[in-house]
This record gives sequence, C-alpha cells and structure tokens, in this order.
Amino acid sequence: MSLVELKKSAIVPGSNPPSRYSLEEWHLSNTTRDRCCLTQQTIADQVLAECGRIKDLTEEIVRTNKLETDHKLDEKIKDIEFLRGEIRRQRKEVVIELDNLTTFYQRMFDALNYIKGGPEVINQKCLMLREERIGIDLCRDDVERELIKERQVLQEVVSLLTRTAEQAQEQIRRLRSTTYLMDRDLEAKENAEKIDKHNLLLRETSLNLSMYHGFTQLDCSNITKEEWELFTEKSIADASKEINCARQFRCYVDTILNQACKDLLNQYNLVQAAFNRRIAETKDVKMKLEVHHAEIVRQSNEMIMNITELEKAISTKEGFMALSHTRLGNRAQRGGAELCRDLVETQLVDEARQIRMNTSILQQSLAEAQATLRYLLKTQIQLETDINIKNNTLQIDQVDCMTMRETMDYHFY
Repeated sequence: MSLVELKKSAIVPGSNPPSRYSLEEWHLSNTTRDRCCLTQQTIADQVLAECGRIKDLTEEIVRTNKLETDHKLDEKIKDIEFLRGEIRRQRKEVVIELDNLTTFYQRMFDALNYIKGGPEVINQKCLMLREERIGIDLCRDDVERELIKERQVLQEVVSLLTRTAEQAQEQIRRLRSTTYLMDRDLEAKENAEKIDKHNLLLRETSLNLSMYHGFTQLDCSNITKEEWELFTEKSIADASKEINCARQFRCYVDTILNQACKDLLNQYNLVQAAFNRRIAETKDVKMKLEVHHAEIVRQSNEMIMNITELEKAISTKEGFMALSHTRLGNRAQRGGAELCRDLVETQLVDEARQIRMNTSILQQSLAEAQATLRYLLKTQIQLETDINIKNNTLQIDQVDCMTMRETMDYHFY
C-alpha cells in the first residue's frame, strides 16, 4: 500500500493496555498453582491406586467367576452324563420289556390263529357231520351237548384273547411312545452336553468369540434347574411305571393263556370221553342187533322149513281125506239092508272128521307160521336198517370225527 493510500485510510484506535498485578498477587498465584498441582498429583495417585485395586479385584472376580462357571459346567456335564446313563439303563429295560411283550403278543396271535383255523373248524365240522346221522341215531346225545359246550368255550377263549391282544397292542404302543420320548430326551441331553463341553473348553483367548449387542436378554431359559431335574425324573418314573405295567400285563397274559389252554384241554377231554362212550354204546347196540339178526335169520329159515313141512302135511292129509270120502262114497252105493251104519261106517265118519279137524289145525298152524315168518322178515329188515344206521353213526363218530379231532393239539403258546 502506498503512502497516499495510508493517509486516506481510517485510523483505528488500539485497546487499553493491561492492568498491572502486584508482586503479592504474583506470589499468591504461584503458591496457588503449586498447591493445585500437588492436590492434583495426590488425587491422581489415589485414582491410580484405586484403579489398580479395582483392576486387580475385577480380575480376581472375573477369574473366580470363570472358575466357578467352569466348575458349574463340569457339574452340569456330570449331571447330564449321569442322567443319560440312567435314561439309557431305563431305556434298555423298556426295550427288553417291549421285546418280551411283543413275544407274548405273538403267542396270543398264534393261539388265535390256531384256534380259529383248527379247533373251531374241526368242532364245526364235527357238528355238521353228526347232522348226517340217520334214523333214531339222530338224537341230542352227550357228544352233541359237549360239542356245543366246546364251541362256546372256543368262542369265549377267542373273544378273551382278542380283547387281550388289543390291550397288548395298546401297551406296546405306550412302550414305543416311551422309547421315542426317551430317545428325544437323550438326543436333547447329548446336544446340551456337547454344548457345555464346548463351552468348558473355551477360554477368554479363544478365537471366534463374539459380543452380543442385541436388546433382548441372552438368558433364554424358561425352566429352572429343579424343573429340569423333575422333568428327567418324571421321564424315568413314567418309563418305570410302563415297565411295571407291562410286566404285570405279561403275567396276566401268561395266566390267560394257561387258563385258556387248560379250559380247552379239559373240554377236549370231555368231548373225547363222550365220543368214546357213545362209540362204545353204539358198538354194543350194534353187536346186540347183529346177534338178534343172526337169530332172526336162523328162525326165519326154520320157519320157512316149518311152513314147507306144514304144507306137505296138509297135502298129505288131503290124500287121506280123499281116501276116506271115496270109501264113504263107495259104501253109499250099498243096497237094501246092507246100507247100514256099521262099525266101518262109523270109523270112516270118525276118520273123516278127525282128518278135517287135523287139517284145520294144520292150516291154522300154517297161517300162524306164515304170519310169524312175515314178522320175522320184517324184524330182519328193521334190524338190518338199524345195523346200517349204527354203521353210519360209527363211520361219522369213530372214523370221521375222531380222526379229525386227533389233530387238535392244545399246548402252552
């Protein structure tokens, strides 16, 4: 800027000069500053000491908390391992009981199939075959009554085993459900154990550590330790309860099978005894009928010979009668006083009368013999019919029914 320009520019007045301090104020200020410095140094030393103490304290607390946490994790892992062992042991018993109950169910299933396909069919066939009896043998005897009772016993046993098999299926389903729940619990505990073992291995210097900056709480647990223990204890207790129920049910099934087999076997023996008695009675009656038949045949033959002899005797008597009548006719031709009732005449008349009487007696005997022969032949036919009826009955009872019933084999399934 040129001189002319400086002259033309406005002149701004400067500020007032600073006030002057006294020497006392200067010494006071220095003393104050010195005291403030000392005070700040003291406070700083105290803060440093406190920070060191707090740092050591927090370090100790953190280390102690970590050790405590590690101890708790180790305890929890041991608790999980113990509970897993208990669950595995209980699950093994459940599986064993499930296999046993399945075996018992198969026993009932086999028993039902055998009864429906064997004894029931044979019993029905026996009843149907015995309907083919003929004549007087088609009667309601002890065999039929025992067969009907056997059919009722078979139906009751089938009904009881069917209901028991349904109950067994339900018990098997409950055991399988228990096994499934225990498997889920074991899987959850195994996962929890892996997590806690991983957490136990982590250190503050481990890699892949992360800080959570969210707003919700990290503690997402919704049940307490006591509830967790109660849950596991309840699971084991429920499994033990199902095992006890299954064992009691197996005893019940075994009792039912034994009692059913005993009842069926007893009824089977009763039917067999009735069949044997009936067959023996039929054979005895048949034997008596055959004896009577043989005697009737013999008597019929004798009666036929007797009739032949009677006819021959009557024919002979007719010759004597003709002789007597001829003699009387010839003597009737006598004449005069010679036609008298002399001893010859009287004898001839008596002879003719006796021959008529004897012929009448012979004819009556012949009629009776012929009637008796007719009755004998009729009886013979009836006996032959009865013998055929007995043969038919023996064929049905002894051959057909008893042969089929030999295949009925009740045993403890």
